[in-house]
Amino acid sequence: MTKAIILAAGQGTRLRPLTDFVPKTMVPVKGRPIIEYQMDCFRNNDIAEVHVVAGYKEDKLQVEGIKKKLNPAYDRTNMVASLYVLKDLFDGSSDIIISYGDIIFDDAVLAKMLQEHGDQISMVYDLNWLKLWSHRMEDPLSDAESFKLDADGNVKELGKKASHEADVQGQYIGLIHVNRSFAAQFFALYESLAGSDQLFDGKDFDNMYMTSYLQMQINQGTILTGVAIEGGWVEVDSVEDKEIYEKMIEDGKMSEICKTLA
Repeated sequence: MTKAIILAAGQGTRLRPLTDFVPKTMVPVKGRPIIEYQMDCFRNNDIAEVHVVAGYKEDKLQVEGIKKKLNPAYDRTNMVASLYVLKDLFDGSSDIIISYGDIIFDDAVLAKMLQEHGDQISMVYDLNWLKLWSHRMEDPLSDAESFKLDADGNVKELGKKASHEADVQGQYIGLIHVNRSFAAQFFALYESLAGSDQLFDGKDFDNMYMTSYLQMQINQGTILTGVAIEGGWVEVDSVEDKEIYEKMIEDGKMSEICKTLA
């Protein structure tokens, strides 16, 4: 059995004014909220149990089939803290899929992760990231984060500022798999850091980035398996993103990026 978690507690400030009254994952693209595309994808891949971590405007997050859990500190914490409110799901009884709340991905992307995941933590990364980023911004490297693989094809670095294209062997898309055999250990490192005044990539414990936590997992010996794709997804991070995608849909050009939106 596999359970899914959608992280949707944040305020989505870069999508304002579209997020003035609804959470980021409820912003419509091609007339449908982002989360509805995710729900379709989970159903099409036989994942029936979907949990959503809500926070900002949580009363507007009304979607059939979800189990909603509130992060009451959503306005002063980040993704790892949001995920931790569902710690009880990490009991080893099932595999866990974790999805950011602002991405839309094809059925085939999730299917590939379900087929090719490793024994501990796995993540999807896009080999064709530059094609998508080139549509979104004039200088793709200015926004891209580092992503490097070791000789065995496992992830050795992610989430840092990329200085050169060689630093970016792919781009992490915001989709993670935690194997049931590792699930009970997933938060052990996080709990060991609680109360620390240490900074993690410039952020305090409560505001730790997911990529920072995954990098720490790698550094302590956890195997982070990379699942490679070539397109098939989009990130809706800003008003400009939404406008660019909807123009591509109107012009019949979205199928080369994400078939779900074509």
